[in-house]
Amino acid sequence: MPSQSPLRSQIDIEVRYKETDQMGHVHHANYIVWFELARTQLCRDVGVPYQEIEASGYFLIVSGVELRYLEPAHYGDVVTVECWIERLASRLLRFAYEVRRGDRLLATGTTQHVWVDKETKRPRRMPEALRAPFSQAAAASSLPVE
Repeated sequence: MPSQSPLRSQIDIEVRYKETDQMGHVHHANYIVWFELARTQLCRDVGVPYQEIEASGYFLIVSGVELRYLEPAHYGDVVTVECWIERLASRLLRFAYEVRRGDRLLATGTTQHVWVDKETKRPRRMPEALRAPFSQAAAASSLPVE
């Protein structure tokens, strides 16, 4: 069976002056914030806004971040941050990102997340009610859920 492509969401961000450093480049920490914006957009596009995840009694805790800088972004640039699900497992979800200015790839990265019970703060399996929308977004035919 041919694998499907994962759902990709994107957001455009106009770089603000306060996001730049003394060299005029976007400070590295801002890319992580941009990843969060794109990830929450993906959750909305999947049909499960992050607020619903928390309302259902779960957190999706960040357990790892990887980021590779290729070219800097500058004040006034409009960058596009694209996000998709790279890995889906019973207790783990990894999102991948690309940051572009036009056709130029500026940065790539991933964030890894663990499903955590809101009350006990202990890792749990992905809530059954969320399995279908996230599996569909991840093109489950190529990313099996444990």
